Amino acid sequence: MNSEFVIDVRGLSKRFGSLLAVDGVSLKVRKGEVFGFLGPNGSGKTTTIRLICGLLVPNAGAGQVLGQDVLSGSSGIKRRVGYMTQHFSLYNDLTVEENLRFVARMYSMSAANQQASRVIEELGLEDRRRQLAGTLSGGWKQRLALGACTMHRPELLLLDEPTAGVDPKARRDFWNEIHRLASGGVTVLVSTHYMDEAERCHRLAYLSAGKILVQGTGDELIAASQLATWQVRSGWDEALIERLKTMPGVETVAPFGTRLHVSGSDHEALQDSVESLASETGISWQQTQPRLEDVFIHFMHQEEMPREAA
Repeated sequence: MNSEFVIDVRGLSKRFGSLLAVDGVSLKVRKGEVFGFLGPNGSGKTTTIRLICGLLVPNAGAGQVLGQDVLSGSSGIKRRVGYMTQHFSLYNDLTVEENLRFVARMYSMSAANQQASRVIEELGLEDRRRQLAGTLSGGWKQRLALGACTMHRPELLLLDEPTAGVDPKARRDFWNEIHRLASGGVTVLVSTHYMDEAERCHRLAYLSAGKILVQGTGDELIAASQLATWQVRSGWDEALIERLKTMPGVETVAPFGTRLHVSGSDHEALQDSVESLASETGISWQQTQPRLEDVFIHFMHQEEMPREAA
């Protein structure tokens, strides 16, 4: 294995009966990198994460994670990985401190009480030390879960939609902690639906139907989409949106606050449609650089098209 890469897997596939959940995923993630997984629900993000951390054995594929063979070295991988699941998985009827002590013992860490106190101090949980975990708010549960999965000092952190349903301030604090860990050499693989979080990742991959469609930096994903995007800042309404959806070159129409974005990969047809509407309605359109939101919506639209035609 090239020591540059903490994750270096090729052609990973996983089947559950007739369902091919992961289909030939190849991925390389460098040490200290924050790598983001994007994709709709059911696209294979969670299953891929479980294959990487050794919780599932692939039906096909090969590679290494932390220098361990992904097929035969699951026990070695698990000891060096921290995994934060989609849903809060600690004990609601134990206190913050009791949960952390339990996790320390699960990892056979010496001085479990001291280890729990260290995490409580590092993550600002002192005032909630004796509070039952089940009574914590979403943001504090998230912070506790992060502390539990990092207390054994993992080299690789796998986070599966860790901030779903958490308020913006808690999400920002969480991501500040993620980048603090990454700056210390921890590698992070995180799945998310939030585009502001995706923009904070060093590199990204978009999954659909178990396959990685595209991967790279945010700018590289935008370029790979080959989208043209136009926007209007005012004067639009629902009737205009419905009309746009029927016009040549228009693939996606998406409001962003007071702005309306219209995107498509046929640049000439899209421009003709926009200019025709501008001439007819007097509404001023402006071509703009596509954002990750536009790309995400574009890929989701592309995924849905065969189902609509079926």
